[in-house]
Parts: sequence; structure tokens; C-alpha cells
Amino acid sequence: MAASAAPAVDPSSVAADQLKSFIERIERLEEEKAGLAGDIKDVYAEAKGTGFDTKALRKIISLRKKDHAERQEEEAILELYMQALGMA
Repeated sequence: MAASAAPAVDPSSVAADQLKSFIERIERLEEEKAGLAGDIKDVYAEAKGTGFDTKALRKIISLRKKDHAERQEEEAILELYMQALGMA
């Protein structure tokens, strides 16, 4: 059984131009994402420098991404597991 080769792409074709455009857009977005990640890291460092617990801040941000019902369900499950382990 012969392995099928990838189709050849003519570098002057419209598909090649479109592919190059996608790659360049993704690269720009990756650069922006890295910049934003650095900015977020700086804000956490600033918060830590003023005495806030960054672990707690990260938890709050995680919780705020969820709706109320989802948070309640997670808390109920956590409470149930803690009771089962004798931690409550």
C-alpha cells in the first residue's frame, strides 16, 4: 500500500496566497497573545506587590467566568466530596 503524497501547491496560486495570509494573521495574533499574557502577568505582580494573594485573585477570575448555577453545582460537589473525606 503506497502512501499518498500531499498535493503540490503552486506558489503562485490563489490557494498559496490564501495560505500565506492565514499564516501571517495567526502569527500576528500569537504575538498579540504573548503581549497580553505579559500584561496580565504584570498586573498580577502589581497586585501581589500591594499585598493581594494572587492565587485567590486567579480563583476569583476563574469563578467569574462561570454562571451562578455552574458555580453552585461545583460548590455542592466539592462540599459533598469534602464530607465524604471527613474534611467538612
